Amino acid sequence: MYHLKVNNQYNFKADKKGDDLIINGEKVAADMKQINASSWHILNHLESYNAEVVSFNSAEKTALVKVNNNLYTVTAKDQFDLLLDQLGLSTLNGARVSELKAPMPGMVLKVFVDEGSEVKKGDNLLILEAMKMENIIKAPADVVVKSVKIKPGDKVEKNQLLILF
Repeated sequence: MYHLKVNNQYNFKADKKGDDLIINGEKVAADMKQINASSWHILNHLESYNAEVVSFNSAEKTALVKVNNNLYTVTAKDQFDLLLDQLGLSTLNGARVSELKAPMPGMVLKVFVDEGSEVKKGDNLLILEAMKMENIIKAPADVVVKSVKIKPGDKVEKNQLLILF
């Protein structure tokens, strides 16, 4: 079961049972034909709809969907997200981040940010090589870089301070 919020104001409960789509407890008898990887043509109650997923963020479970040239922002929460909300743990993601430490020992190959850089959550910060694998370390939140403590070629140990925010 998913709880969907459309344009931050309309709420729906969606579930799939076998091939059936259930919205707010009622089976939807729509005829849906997938046109390509992100587009569908839908017939429901003798009305035609062209739907396209414009963008999708799996980490945040959000999508921008265009239906008959109207854009809708859809946010989904599954049972685990709802449980975290009930336990008051969903706000932990918004905690203030002040530093980035090395998740493993390795060698810094490239640093993408400088002091004063504004980065968004998920932006690339650096590449850390560990066990002959290149690992891209991403920003944990929207932050401003205060200080970069490493440079390309540096060898780092696990939990060594890399960047201050």
